[in-house]
Amino acid sequence: MSIDGQSETADGTVENAGDGRSVISFSRRLHHPVESVWAALTQGDQLINWWGQAVLDVEVGGEFTMRWLNTDKNGDSVTMQTVITQLEPESLLETRGDPHGVLRWELRDEGGEVTGLAFSSTLELPDEYRAPTLAGWHYHLDALAGHLAGEPTDLVNLPNDRWNGLYELYGEKLA
Repeated sequence: MSIDGQSETADGTVENAGDGRSVISFSRRLHHPVESVWAALTQGDQLINWWGQAVLDVEVGGEFTMRWLNTDKNGDSVTMQTVITQLEPESLLETRGDPHGVLRWELRDEGGEVTGLAFSSTLELPDEYRAPTLAGWHYHLDALAGHLAGEPTDLVNLPNDRWNGLYELYGEKLA
């Protein structure tokens, strides 16, 4: 688990869920109160600073649509269409949909304005997509920590040197 919410090591893991799916997991400690982290996870004007352009209805059954800000060589961006399946304000947000399967964000107040974050994505994940998917979530979790600290992250020009370095780390870890 990282101390400041950002990690220079390949701290993400991938495990077999036993049903043909994989579970990607990260644990982070964010030096910000739970209320601030929750707002960053559930408010579109904050999500755009660390993940992408979001439209969401924060209630069980509510739609959660995310469009990444970077594009492929054809100018297309990824759009995630999910539904909120579990919600406990300032504690748990879970969505289900494509392309990332079940996303689960669990927050816990660790005192002293420190929030523990456990993140997981449960999805069908072919081996060749493991390293880039881990690198991508690592990048966005670092961007979340940066956003909370008032530091911007480039979400448009991806992949970039930082993402490429993370991809290399995960490629080595999974080899």
